[in-house]
Amino acid sequence: MGVADAFDGEPAFVPYLAAGDPSVEASKAYVEALDRGGADVIELGLPFSEPIAEGPTIQAAVVRALRAGMTPRRYLDFARDVDVEAPLVCMTYYNLIYQYRDESGREGPAAFVHAAADAGIAGFVVPDLPAEEAGPMRRACDEAGVGLVRLVAPPTGDDRLERLLDVCSGYVYVQARLGVTGARDDLSGQTAETLARVRGHGTALPLAVGFGIKTGDHAERVVRAGADGVIVGSALVDVVAEGHEDDAPTEDVAARLRDLAAELKAGAVAGREPAEPERN
Repeated sequence: MGVADAFDGEPAFVPYLAAGDPSVEASKAYVEALDRGGADVIELGLPFSEPIAEGPTIQAAVVRALRAGMTPRRYLDFARDVDVEAPLVCMTYYNLIYQYRDESGREGPAAFVHAAADAGIAGFVVPDLPAEEAGPMRRACDEAGVGLVRLVAPPTGDDRLERLLDVCSGYVYVQARLGVTGARDDLSGQTAETLARVRGHGTALPLAVGFGIKTGDHAERVVRAGADGVIVGSALVDVVAEGHEDDAPTEDVAARLRDLAAELKAGAVAGREPAEPERN
């Protein structure tokens, strides 16, 4: 199933975790728990030492994964071995893709994208890849039959938005706010306006909103604002971090992740249902 197909029907829940955080075996259990909890797509982070789009929560997850020995080749093994039904999307930074070299000697985006597709990756999110330089990556993704997801921020101008949409496939990652990733107690009031502006450019791709969502209520409100899905990372990574700090059993952390995933998925679905009339 392609990543766009995951948005057919009800609103999609798209969780993120860093592969290998805090260990390969625990991370597999956590990713599988998200799948059991209702994930429709899973953004699986390939750790990079300079994650410029990430806030402190995900930066710490990346450090834990790197210390546990996660590398691009081990990441591909991880994607191949993890037992999930939801399509996997690789969230990483372009340096790792550009520097990759496969066993045949092929280098760069074509080498990594095809290796990832063979391992079961269905799409990519590459936050630091400029639209003007995305041609090789988009061609490689098209050849391999996987999506290239692009991020759109609230202040993105119309000309740049057009360029981003031209090299986007799978779904559009709409940032709910400026800045870096991180769970918030409030939601940006710009979300509905940004979604409407992206749709006004005529894209048929699903629009998934991320940055700051951490509860089922948040997910419901974002879908009511017009999103086709919600992306949640830091709130889930917080659960992993707390379990690691408390030395909690893997199965207990996995259960907490499954329950939170179910809450977020239910919130997203509720956002598509008719709102109850206010009572006087």
